[in-house]
Amino acid sequence: MSTLAINGGKPVRDTYLAYGRQSIDDNDIQAVVDVLKGDFLTTGPKVAEFENNIAAYVGAKHAVAVSNGTAALHMACFAAGIKNGDEVIVAPLTFAASANCVLYCGGTPVFADIDERTYNLDPNKIEDKITDGTRAIIPVDFTGQSVDMDKIRAIADKHKLTIIEDGAHALGSEYKEKKVGNIAELTEFSFHPVKPITTGEGGIVITNDDRLYERMLLFRTHGITRDEKLMTHSEGPWYYEQLDLGYNYRITDIQCALGSSQMQKLDKFIARRRQIVKAYNEAFKGIDEVITPFEPDYSNSGWHIYVIRLKLDKLKVSRKEVFEALRAENIGVNVHYLPVYLHPYYKKLGYQEGLCPNAESVYQSIITLPLFPGMEKQDVDDVVAAVKKVIEYYKI
Repeated sequence: MSTLAINGGKPVRDTYLAYGRQSIDDNDIQAVVDVLKGDFLTTGPKVAEFENNIAAYVGAKHAVAVSNGTAALHMACFAAGIKNGDEVIVAPLTFAASANCVLYCGGTPVFADIDERTYNLDPNKIEDKITDGTRAIIPVDFTGQSVDMDKIRAIADKHKLTIIEDGAHALGSEYKEKKVGNIAELTEFSFHPVKPITTGEGGIVITNDDRLYERMLLFRTHGITRDEKLMTHSEGPWYYEQLDLGYNYRITDIQCALGSSQMQKLDKFIARRRQIVKAYNEAFKGIDEVITPFEPDYSNSGWHIYVIRLKLDKLKVSRKEVFEALRAENIGVNVHYLPVYLHPYYKKLGYQEGLCPNAESVYQSIITLPLFPGMEKQDVDDVVAAVKKVIEYYKI
């Protein structure tokens, strides 16, 4: 048995392999340079071009791009009319922004538990959380796998709730052969560097609803408009009015030029991600101590991240020791995510452990392995070798 690097042995890799990273080529760089040499750096023609590219890709009517994914979720909650006293049902196994956006609008996040197989919001756990104050549901497409949208749609329609789909992981993913992004009333995507495509930082909200679209346009620009149809009156071509309390969430032409260039490669990126996931699944299926991702028939994931679950009852150690051992082998593992309500800030708001038992149990045993389009075959082989090495050492 090989000595683990954490115990003084030779690491599987000589260099560190991150869990995710951007894939930038010369065309991306040139697209940004062209903007830098042009007339517009902030809000200009590249913003609309990027929005149109995303909307067309997912088959939706409108897209509103903003400065980051969190701003996009905030904007979606505003457009949906979330206000003081409103409750919004949220998945717990996600980044804090999925719930913070509700707090930004004065609402209350209500956490419903996850399905232990998919790690997504369990539709069967939603209805018990609905009260007279419930206004929306924020399901999260965790790892890129679509939530069971038909079941969530039926619940939302029954109770007259808005669905705000957090698709931060899911650009390019599909639900029943239909692109994520044109099913919910509002769908958010993120363009952080580890996401399916990047604009550096950036986010977008997709909708087919004209009213929601107009509200989002106002929201990202201070609540200000120059549209004479919306203003109380006009004093001339210079004139504008603030109609609501919006924010400066604008995205730049620089970012959107990069985003449009990245969109040309999205399908290639996703194909590579799926290849890597297939290789991982094949390599790990004989390891009894590891649970590989489950994908339901209705989902065709773009695989933003690859999460394994450890069978801790078959190991001598906790997740922490396995994590540290893999890091010592120069494999940049991560964990996604601490259930939101277990963060100290949420505990101060009154949320307590035990709220979502499935999410808490899953969190204790999951590890995210490296996955990004730029990974070479040797990188994938190194990850597999490191996992096998560490599990073999720690198994009972």
